[in-house]
Amino acid sequence: MRMTLIAALMLSSGLAYADEGQWQPYQMPSIADKLTERGIQIPAKQLADLSQYPMNAVVSLGYCTASFVSPQGLVVTNHHCAYRGIQYNSKKEHNYLADGFLASNMADEPSAGPNERLYITEKVTDVTAAITANLSEDPLERYEQIQTNKKAQIKDCEVDDNYRCSVTSYHHGLEYYLIKQLIIRDVRLVYAPPESVGGYGGDIDNYEYPRHSGDFTFLRAYVGKDGKPATYSPDNVPFKPKSYLKVNADGVKAGDGVFVAGYPGSTSRYNLTSELKFASDWLYPTYAKRYQLQIDTINQMGDADKEVAIKYAGTLASMANRMKKLNGLLDGFKATDIIGIKQTRENNFLAWLKKDKQANANLIKNLEAILADEHTQVQTNYFFENAQSSTLLSAAKNLYRLAKEKQKPDAERESGYQERDLKMFKANLKRIDSSFTVEVDKTLWLQDLDAYIAQPLKVETFDNALKNATDHDDLIAKIDGFYALTELTDQAKRLAWMDKSVADFESSSDPFIRLAVDLFETNLKLEKATKTLDGKLTQARPEYMKAIIAYYQANNWPVYPDANRTLRITYGMVDGYQSKDALYKQPFTRLEGIAAKHTGVEPFNAPEKLLKAIATKDYGKHTIASVYNDPQSWLCKLVSCVEPKNDFNSVPVNFLSSVDTTGGNSGSPVFNGKGELVGLNFDSTYEAITKDWFFNPTITRAVHVDIRYILWMMDQVDHADNLIKELNLVRNDD
Repeated sequence: MRMTLIAALMLSSGLAYADEGQWQPYQMPSIADKLTERGIQIPAKQLADLSQYPMNAVVSLGYCTASFVSPQGLVVTNHHCAYRGIQYNSKKEHNYLADGFLASNMADEPSAGPNERLYITEKVTDVTAAITANLSEDPLERYEQIQTNKKAQIKDCEVDDNYRCSVTSYHHGLEYYLIKQLIIRDVRLVYAPPESVGGYGGDIDNYEYPRHSGDFTFLRAYVGKDGKPATYSPDNVPFKPKSYLKVNADGVKAGDGVFVAGYPGSTSRYNLTSELKFASDWLYPTYAKRYQLQIDTINQMGDADKEVAIKYAGTLASMANRMKKLNGLLDGFKATDIIGIKQTRENNFLAWLKKDKQANANLIKNLEAILADEHTQVQTNYFFENAQSSTLLSAAKNLYRLAKEKQKPDAERESGYQERDLKMFKANLKRIDSSFTVEVDKTLWLQDLDAYIAQPLKVETFDNALKNATDHDDLIAKIDGFYALTELTDQAKRLAWMDKSVADFESSSDPFIRLAVDLFETNLKLEKATKTLDGKLTQARPEYMKAIIAYYQANNWPVYPDANRTLRITYGMVDGYQSKDALYKQPFTRLEGIAAKHTGVEPFNAPEKLLKAIATKDYGKHTIASVYNDPQSWLCKLVSCVEPKNDFNSVPVNFLSSVDTTGGNSGSPVFNGKGELVGLNFDSTYEAITKDWFFNPTITRAVHVDIRYILWMMDQVDHADNLIKELNLVRNDD
């Protein structure tokens, strides 16, 4: 018999340890008991060591996570994380987004693009004392001192050009860590399924469950013949990582403990209730309105021109994902009173704080005053900043700023314009061509300009540059002239501006260059105001966080920093959940679900060869009888299990777990208790989106692509035999 529904529900309730926490690796020994409770067998001390397996195989793409899976530098990540590389190689004559790509040998692996990088974190050092020593009470001066101290740490760290160092704030400025990463500059595309597999279900299924997405892609890291990182060259050789992940071909079952390592983007769990209200009432709805207009516009223009569709595919996918998340946040705030929950917690904190005679009575009051100014600043500047959204204007502004910054000693330049930044600066200018067309850029810019002139908060220098255009027709005529007369659409001429002087810019007749020059002082003034507010927050936030951490510790709640795109570990278990519509959602989906959803129309247009393999039950050695554990397992000794019925009899496609993830965790390896790869993280359930603000263990679930589906696609559908041979495949009885 199958495990009863009651037992299944107990996985979501009675056994629901609070799996909250995006932990810094060094914190692992402090939660070793929790890892053991979840069945994580790999020693916590080993997870804390970035030089050991498996952490030294986990890498960052800068915006997603990936991991090494072979001694030849083979890397696996999500399809949507590798989207830019697939798009970069897609043309009208061979559209790899639509058709997929498989290199039969290494010689056929193309560059994923000049901007693609892999970042391998090798060292994380606490530099709080060096960053915060002897800071001024003046907010702007304080901000600049912190930046200067950061640059000094980075300069000392980057004695080798093959490394990229950064100083990142944790706990909102209470702590600072220096992060040293090896940079792999030659990243190549190896194997990507078609979008009809990698993004099956598209935006309709995004953040939904059940899911049937094959969201995976393989890349490869290359270096020079001397083994050191190098830019793309046909003579480069595969990178040999210090370790690579074992791949468990048996995967996991319901109730198994799992953990995820990756680079989560941003969370706001320690922010004040007033910040949540501002996001809910103004920020998210305002952003969503603009995103939706842009999505509709790009879709319409892409339908009329396939080249536009290819060039803006990555941009569109990113916008659609952000749009779905914004809607999910807004819906989540309505479905669950997150604001009420936050306010109650905040009130309890304030009551606790009053009992502490040493506490700063004005702690919250001071912080609230700064935040109110910040929210006003955001609203005031919103339309003006959007009115500068043209890709070419952004390039012109960056180029002019570079000329200005070059007049200073390198150590005094603004971050982003130092000598260490110029390779990436140049690569960004080159990359414009791969995701830009004049007509789309012009149309999107006009929409932002229309919104700007329709609201009362005007900026004189900008209005003068637009010749006081007061309606859409005036704007069209003016903007047409900008694009007709500029030379920034030409890559060579665009790059040449990197070496021009301030005088060259100020005497230029290029309309985008002129506008960048005209707006410079206004933008600099706004930047100064932002820095001043940030300087105030570097005083108020750390004091608040000291008190919050003490309060959390007093309540025995987990204390970890908000996500900030640095390496973290989170743990949990394979588990379904009781969804908002009162249905229990099982933790695994099957191949047959792909065929059931198939309509032949995007985004439910599965490839014919995949459908045929499902119809003929061509499962190979990747099928499993049941997704439940044996009654004698550790899990079933905690929960009354009955004999599971072997009724799954398919290949698992996606599965759920209670790990604590967010954006940036896309592509993160999902490990079993032994530290073996069993899946890739790629999404969250819709009900869980609000976890960026508040973690609810009952409904918070991450969605992963099952390693058995990846291996089945490689083996039975696309016949990527050359890649399978590279993998270190293990099984549970090994």
